[in-house]
Amino acid sequence: MELFLDMLVAERGASRNTQEAYARDLMRVADRLRTRGKGLPHASEDDLRDCLADAAAANASARTVARRLSALRQYYRFLVAEGHRLDDPVSTLDSPTLGRPLPKLLSEQDVAALLDAADRRCADPERRAEGLRLLALLETLYATGLRVTELVGLPRSAIARDGRSLTVRGKGSKERLVPLSEPARDALAAYLPHRGVFLPPGREPLGERYLFPSRTAQAGHLTRQRFAQLLKELAVEAGIEPSTVSPHVLRHAFATHLLTHGADLRSVQKMLGHADIATTQIYTHVLDDRLAQVVTEHHPLARRREPGD
Repeated sequence: MELFLDMLVAERGASRNTQEAYARDLMRVADRLRTRGKGLPHASEDDLRDCLADAAAANASARTVARRLSALRQYYRFLVAEGHRLDDPVSTLDSPTLGRPLPKLLSEQDVAALLDAADRRCADPERRAEGLRLLALLETLYATGLRVTELVGLPRSAIARDGRSLTVRGKGSKERLVPLSEPARDALAAYLPHRGVFLPPGREPLGERYLFPSRTAQAGHLTRQRFAQLLKELAVEAGIEPSTVSPHVLRHAFATHLLTHGADLRSVQKMLGHADIATTQIYTHVLDDRLAQVVTEHHPLARRREPGD
């Protein structure tokens, strides 16, 4: 398993979070196999089918079971490719049927309320530096739709010299150029003079490279968990239910609001960093609604004809 996890990073550029997620899913299956006196590398098709069935019987969701099966597929393909097994025991296992849940959404009014709450923090002398950082994070996330790990781990060098775009290193170490809105540029410009407040004492070189350093995080930059916590605190101040607000929900809001206002799906795909447009198509419900509105408002036969017309 360690060799497989190392391969994910070395050959596929998987992030630490991805590596840990694969490890968790594989260990869950390995633990179940161990109770049956079996080991993961040598498990049979029936062993694995029973383990996944046990997970479903223990109220694991279909999505959880499908994710574990996906991890097993990658693991056993690796074993076969490396010559550790001659057969792939999951090749004939079927994934559970999944629904297609729509992403959680925040309205444009909700996002505006969050930004207003962050502005109020900036106006408080005692919280000004933290408020400016939070506003810069929020404006940047809403302007770019970055994944939270991409956002908090941005290096200072990510900002273009003219300040109009970010160079983002995403999944698989692929780089993409994402434009910044004027409010995001202004928020970053206001925050940068206060950035030194967040540099870790005694470990300045560690935090110096990051756009959003942290005084306490071992990584040297603000963690995704802390940013999520700050967003929920801001939601309370904005009068929004905290459970509806997260960095990922704001990423969905970015994509949804762009499409609502006329952006095309391919452009949104590039900005989100999706390798396959099929991933972006979860937002097509927005396009369907907009197209229906366009037909209703502009098609000459959509209007009720009055007598004499």
